[in-house]
Amino acid sequence: MASKIPFVHEMDFVYEEAQQVSPLIRRLVANNPGPFTFKGTGVYIVGKGEVAIIDPGPDDDAHIEALLRAVEGERVTHILVTHRHMDHSPAAHPLAARTGAKVYSSTIPPKPSECDELRLEASDDRSFQPDINVQDGDRFSGPGWTIEAVFTPGHTTNHMAYALIEENALFPGDHIMGWSTTVIGPPDGDMTDYFNSLEKVRDRDFTTLWPTHGPPVRDVRPFVQAFIDHRLDREAQILAQLQAGQRRIKDMVSVIYADVDKRLHPAACHSVLAHMIRLVELGRVGCEGPPCVENEYWLKRAA
Repeated sequence: MASKIPFVHEMDFVYEEAQQVSPLIRRLVANNPGPFTFKGTGVYIVGKGEVAIIDPGPDDDAHIEALLRAVEGERVTHILVTHRHMDHSPAAHPLAARTGAKVYSSTIPPKPSECDELRLEASDDRSFQPDINVQDGDRFSGPGWTIEAVFTPGHTTNHMAYALIEENALFPGDHIMGWSTTVIGPPDGDMTDYFNSLEKVRDRDFTTLWPTHGPPVRDVRPFVQAFIDHRLDREAQILAQLQAGQRRIKDMVSVIYADVDKRLHPAACHSVLAHMIRLVELGRVGCEGPPCVENEYWLKRAA
């Protein structure tokens, strides 16, 4: 039932080697593949001579040395972080200490958790704090390049994408990935915010998306619309499960995600919970106690 998203899985790269992927962009992929990171964290270097680095990745000595080799002889002016997850932000301050650059990110704090039954691999970098707060619409520039902050909450409360104006391109972090859907894990992840952010990106009509994980997306508007349609279809599946008498999220996941790697089922529980919170807020679903994975749910009225 779920909409078909035209995922892209092929990537031509060598771990820890910078590759020129557009006139203004180099990409270096960290050697941290996994079920949530795909091939690894793609770190983007924008510009030449004076450069910005986006999502520097894990705090790994070999990875940081590879980044330093990639920008040897250049000045790093900005280290931009989309959000505080362990595969995105930990290398930011070690890299800043070696280059003299400042670290930029949103300082919106994570939402507190009332029920933390599941902990994901791509969890919070709880010690991360940027040097400079970033807000929607802020601009940063260097020779021949301009980057605009585009606030895209949903995956996390503070998620900030970055647009490269000269190439009409967006670095969407984990907001949109070319190889997979994005985990929306409450309480910090919010499905209503995610829908709104998807529409915001869709309506900007970017030419290319450069996700932190996976290959670029070139046909952007229909791709983002497919993400929206997929989430709406997933919502319909959840309502159908409730109609059939299923009351617990884990039981729904075993049916809805039957063809998905079971290692990803804990993440799927988080996404279903995010949908359920939205449906409770819309008055379509009832819940015993605060919405949590282990609680029971029921249909309040027909979809």
